[in-house]
Amino acid sequence: MADEEEDIILSELDDDELVQQMHDDLYDGLKEEIEESVNILLERGWQPYEILTKALVEGMTIVGVDFRDGILFVPEVLLAANAMKGGMAILKPLLAETGAPTIGKMVIGTVKGDIHDIGQNLVTMMMEGAGFEVKNIGINNPVENYIEACEEFDADILGMSALLTTTMPYMKVVIDEMAEKGIRDNYIVLVGGAPLNEEFGRAIGADAYCRDAAVAVETAKEMMARKHNQLAAG
Repeated sequence: MADEEEDIILSELDDDELVQQMHDDLYDGLKEEIEESVNILLERGWQPYEILTKALVEGMTIVGVDFRDGILFVPEVLLAANAMKGGMAILKPLLAETGAPTIGKMVIGTVKGDIHDIGQNLVTMMMEGAGFEVKNIGINNPVENYIEACEEFDADILGMSALLTTTMPYMKVVIDEMAEKGIRDNYIVLVGGAPLNEEFGRAIGADAYCRDAAVAVETAKEMMARKHNQLAAG
């Protein structure tokens, strides 16, 4: 078993090599190695936020790009996200202590009548992987669940998912209700799911349709940057 991979002793790598190795280990979905590497960097005096951005988020960005380009598929992305989660579990309490910035907060859930959640679970993991805080409210959500969660969580983004053509129109019900309450403009609304398309997203008044988890992350980052710039300019 003198496999090359097994000969790498993580603690003997210098910082740059270790970060590079973490990118590879995330890509390969190696959770224990990621946890070990996070602890090594912490022992070396790295700030939790630095580990999050340089090792984990950058690593997941590579995963996201290859997922978007069809080089990686859902099972591999789920493994990578699970490895990321292992690292995050160590960093989360430390990030909370240091008051590290998050890119933004998102509420995500599948709409009323729909019980599919693989897609939105993937979006949740990828968004967390990109440095967002995510509250996943699960499946079969009526409009009040979305609004309540957004207000409680102080969300920047609302993500809605549907996998059935019959449940798609419910997204418009949620957006219309938010408009009626005068809170529609408080949130960036992203929609996704197999039967949807860009035209549908526009027709119901969403900010964007995201065809997969990688696109959701890119779109969310872009829109949050725009929001910050507008606030700064205002």
